[in-house]
Amino acid sequence: MENQSVKQFKPFVDPNISMPEFTIKAILLGVLFGVIFGASTVYLALKAGLTVSASIPIAVLAISLGKRFLGTTILENNIIQTTGSAGESIAAGVVFTLPAFLFLSDPNSGAVHFQYWTIFTLAVFGGVLGTLMMIPLRRSLIVKEHDTLPYPEGTACAQVLIAGEKGGDFAKSAFYGLGFAMIYAIFQKVFHIISELPSWGTQQINKYFPSAVVSSEITPEYLGVGYIIGPKIAGVLVAGGIMASLGLIPLLSYLVAPDVIAAQLAKLNLLDITQPSARFGWDPVTHTMGNTAEAVYRAYIRQIGAGAVAAGGFITLLKTIPTIVSSFKESISSMKEKTVGGVLRTEDDLSFKVVLFGSLALVLLMAVLPQIPGTSIISKLLIGILIIVFGFFFVTVSSRIVGIIGSSNNPISGMTIATIMGTALIFIAVGWTGKVYEPMALVIGGMICIAAANAGATSQDLKTGYLIGATPRYQQLALFIGAIFSSIVIGFTVKYLDTPTAEMAARGITHAIGEKYAAPQATLMATLIKGLLSFNLDWTFVLCGVFIAIVVELCQVKALSFAVGLYLPLSTTLPIFIGGAIKGLVDWRASRKNLSAEDAELGKGSLFATGLVAGGALAGVIVALLTVNEGIANAIAPWSAEHGIVDAFGQNGYHILGVLFFAFMGWILYKIATKDK
Repeated sequence: MENQSVKQFKPFVDPNISMPEFTIKAILLGVLFGVIFGASTVYLALKAGLTVSASIPIAVLAISLGKRFLGTTILENNIIQTTGSAGESIAAGVVFTLPAFLFLSDPNSGAVHFQYWTIFTLAVFGGVLGTLMMIPLRRSLIVKEHDTLPYPEGTACAQVLIAGEKGGDFAKSAFYGLGFAMIYAIFQKVFHIISELPSWGTQQINKYFPSAVVSSEITPEYLGVGYIIGPKIAGVLVAGGIMASLGLIPLLSYLVAPDVIAAQLAKLNLLDITQPSARFGWDPVTHTMGNTAEAVYRAYIRQIGAGAVAAGGFITLLKTIPTIVSSFKESISSMKEKTVGGVLRTEDDLSFKVVLFGSLALVLLMAVLPQIPGTSIISKLLIGILIIVFGFFFVTVSSRIVGIIGSSNNPISGMTIATIMGTALIFIAVGWTGKVYEPMALVIGGMICIAAANAGATSQDLKTGYLIGATPRYQQLALFIGAIFSSIVIGFTVKYLDTPTAEMAARGITHAIGEKYAAPQATLMATLIKGLLSFNLDWTFVLCGVFIAIVVELCQVKALSFAVGLYLPLSTTLPIFIGGAIKGLVDWRASRKNLSAEDAELGKGSLFATGLVAGGALAGVIVALLTVNEGIANAIAPWSAEHGIVDAFGQNGYHILGVLFFAFMGWILYKIATKDK
């Protein structure tokens, strides 16, 4: 009956029709978009700890640029978005794990491994692994279960490509958002007309509520992310931030003496108690802390948040156990099936030999390449074998989960946590404990995270291809190409964003990641690895976070979203919440007028918000790349209008002006979202 159902399905492009598909222009344009969205995803993931799917925006761009100026077909446009989407998924996996090298027990040893060639190699290997493992699973998960696994992003992307083939000009909103965000970001980050982090709210509330923090990083990318994820998730995120900034931080600041806070910071290698600290306002003579809120956040809240994120990820994983079991069974059975008779173009996959030899090559390369951490070739072979075993399992799980609930809700963090815990137990069983083995455990967790993230994106792409009538073989080749070329830029971007500015270097800070960029998931992975292998984790704070997550989950709130909000500063989650609130207001208005709520993927508001995310993140990357060079930073500095505005309106006036600009951007987003079609 299943085969009958498969035969009855008719894609948009008939399997017997031959048209341009795997062409040089399609690959090149896909690589370009993969590079752009890969770099912007690195920036967004480092700052906010979350990402936005790139498949639909790239599909929109493919239609508007490829079809209009290069005459691309629908199948070529599909290759463009398939190639480009690899950049976003791999970037997410890289940022969620590999910066953890900087936070291991021995920071110097970790920094040795946090080099471009290591990041590039792991990104490529993880991305290739995610696609390799999906080759034998495509027929089972995409074809056989077409009616049961909707793959929401993949289906929406197919609708975009089909709509573009039929005509329409819906891409304008995305370009408007991109342009608006770029101009806004230039005003903010280059000319400093718009304040980046207004502190007026904190100053006012501290008069009555000491150490409470109310601030907002008023950037376009955060507003866009909030609108895309919607009011529910954005509300849960900001709830975690409110608990930390308006609950835990003021409470601990009041109860814990400055000396005790300083001692905890010293334990975490964040403070030398014998020397003054501009960062925390620590005075060793008077034993006072000038910036108590920041000190408490670094000393306690981040560890509590790490425990909450770990628990939230694990809870999410536990809830998917039935899916995990069924996915694994389906994977085994699909590998036993053989196609009989001739193969249609739309059923032409890469050979299973590619999977076997590709997996073997990955294991051998990991054993011999010097940039892979390991004490010997034997230990590195074990790393490779564990990666293949965990990889097959979690790629299967990831693919099925995104098929049901979409890539945005894929519990990648939970799978990575489970991988790290399983790896740590194996390491302990063979006597591998201590600092020297921490980078090896991180390599396994990092590659599985990258592979699972890319497998989810690959599944969505293959679903899109199935619906429109693409050739799977060409899509799989495009994904390999996208993984390789995107990784080149992803590694470069990560390393450059980690470069401290001249001001940071003057303060003795050697890595911008962990200081300017929170990298919450990576910090969590390092915390877990250290706790399991080096036995130096502050379990009191971590367990506190664990039970906060459990309480939240028992209240029927998604613990992982709350936990991420608890870990991140309120300045990050508050603008995201504002974007979500605008989306809620748009949907409420639609319901009052008896109109259908805006389409989550294809509405004007969502497309404009996507443009805000891409434009803001890209501008952030460009400015960051420029300002790490002291000469360029000094050349740009005179362009700043901040001093003139402060002289005219005062510091509070400057902050209020920034808020007004942000409010204007929110109003524009609302007007575009509610504009009649």
